[in-house]
Amino acid sequence: MKTLVSQIRTAARKRRAYLRTVSELRQLPLETQLDLDLYAGDIRRIAHRAVYGA
Repeated sequence: MKTLVSQIRTAARKRRAYLRTVSELRQLPLETQLDLDLYAGDIRRIAHRAVYGA
């Protein structure tokens, strides 16, 4: 039971990190997004890779 609770907490932490990353990337000015070669349609994929790995 302890491992289940631990897994749920880990999943919740990762989800919060994912949502925070998406939010921060979307808030970047357009010029910065372009400098970083970020396309708005790729932000969720990039955030997912950053938090959960490839």
